[in-house]
Amino acid sequence: MAPEISNLSMFFLIFFVLIPVSLSYLYSLGLSGPILWSSFRGIVQLFLIGYILTYLFSLEPLTGITIMLTVMILVAAFHASKKGTGIPYVRPITLCIIVIIEIFVLAMWLGFQMISFQPDQVIPMSGMVIGNSMVAIGLALERMKSEFKEGESKITAALALGAKPEQASKILVRKIVKSSMIPNVDGLKTIGLVQLPGMMTGLILGGVAPIEAIRFQIVISLSIFASVSLSAMFVTIIFYRFFFNENQQMIKIEEN
Repeated sequence: MAPEISNLSMFFLIFFVLIPVSLSYLYSLGLSGPILWSSFRGIVQLFLIGYILTYLFSLEPLTGITIMLTVMILVAAFHASKKGTGIPYVRPITLCIIVIIEIFVLAMWLGFQMISFQPDQVIPMSGMVIGNSMVAIGLALERMKSEFKEGESKITAALALGAKPEQASKILVRKIVKSSMIPNVDGLKTIGLVQLPGMMTGLILGGVAPIEAIRFQIVISLSIFASVSLSAMFVTIIFYRFFFNENQQMIKIEEN
């Protein structure tokens, strides 16, 4: 049975926040304010979502799951697309990518009976998939803008020599996809050795048998790995084309 954490114990968690705040102040990083605000915002959001999930879990599965997934996908698309400011149609395309990936993963889970169509299973696991897809998309968009800006001269030279946009940017596309996937690849390599995943740990603390908890963790870990890979690939393959005009000339993406 999981131990109860008292309010006093929760209060002392402030020391975990004060450590990075102190380091930011010591090295003049200018992150003290953002750290405090992010910590406060995160705590408030977690408490709110706790009450919201309690309510959603009491609804019919289709209703509760649909409401929560819709909110998570919209928020994820909004935040991920901010990294691609200036790229045409970045928000609706990002939204479509996340929706497609979530539908694909959820269909796999339910089709092969890995989980049941219940809010307490679908919502938490989908949240992990959507959240990691959001990070991968944001990272790919940010890296894409940076790589195309730095490699502008090489791409322009290749185009001048007769290369098509897909040929001129082929190396950059590979680099962007690879850099977006590396953190997840490294995490998967060391899972269970360097870190005990949160889902598995939570299930074990909740009284689930370790072997059963590991099964769920394998499902979510490989699902996240697939969703991150697909997110990075879709974003890169779709959006690199917006760096070229109809005359196959490279254009600059301006921040709005």
